[in-house]
Amino acid sequence: MGPHGDSSGNISRGREGRVNRYGLITAAFNEEAYIERTIRSVISQTVLPGKWIIVSDGSTDGTDEVVRRYVTTSGFIQLLRREKNLRRDFASKVVALNAGMQLMEAEKFEFVGNLDADVSFGPNYFHDLLRKFEEDPVLGLAGGSIYEERGGEFTYRYGNSVRSVAGAVQMFRRECYQAVGRFLPIEYGGEDWCAEVAARMRGWRVESFPELEVRHHRPTGSEGGLLRSWYRQGLMDYSIGSHPIFEIIKLVRQLPNRPFFLGALTRFASFAVANFRRKERMVSPEFVAFLRKEQTERLLPFVRSHHN
Repeated sequence: MGPHGDSSGNISRGREGRVNRYGLITAAFNEEAYIERTIRSVISQTVLPGKWIIVSDGSTDGTDEVVRRYVTTSGFIQLLRREKNLRRDFASKVVALNAGMQLMEAEKFEFVGNLDADVSFGPNYFHDLLRKFEEDPVLGLAGGSIYEERGGEFTYRYGNSVRSVAGAVQMFRRECYQAVGRFLPIEYGGEDWCAEVAARMRGWRVESFPELEVRHHRPTGSEGGLLRSWYRQGLMDYSIGSHPIFEIIKLVRQLPNRPFFLGALTRFASFAVANFRRKERMVSPEFVAFLRKEQTERLLPFVRSHHN
């Protein structure tokens, strides 16, 4: 019998046999409307986390009160309060995540995950995710796929890719997290993207699994409006070092898709402005070179199809 399963090799299930193999970190800023649904999803898991640190990132609504109710009834939830400037800020979120990760490092869990405060999932989610790691020792970063509500039902989010894991549900194998290091506090976001590129740079595999459904309850871009969100994403693309040709082809591929064309155009415009200004990036030249090599390889099938 292994240390984390029964004689058949199955992961222990149920509250009495939980294995505490993983820890979770959540950065929450004014999530009163969503976080209870997330908490209920976690406490309903057939395999519970050993610890879940929820960092209230300067919340001014009832987020802290909601979390405190569950701290008193759960043995694994911890609330960490952090003060900040009262605005939704991606760098601030990363500072909050890293504060939680610093506390988590002493716990020595096999896996550690970043979990947003506006998602939900079924009771077997973490059991099934841990199984994916067990099946592939090179899998360093994994998670489910994001589903969003459209027309009254949750559907697979446009733009999902099995080779990328949304920051809302990134789970790291401990050795992979140690190799990648802490999240980068980039002003425009993209710390999740940086983490998965860095993981692949160091030889780890990154994958999301569409069969592991994660429901995202806050509409994308709703915090500051869609146009502002698209503009920020272009600045993020530049900050991380995305290849200009990759950005152009990404826009071209959106031309037939009217609902997303304006977003792609806005994103590219802000990317072009940032390129013109040549603002210093937080990532290394080696990181940029690796990312652009990946993007070039992804472009080859597109280019070949247009030459045939």
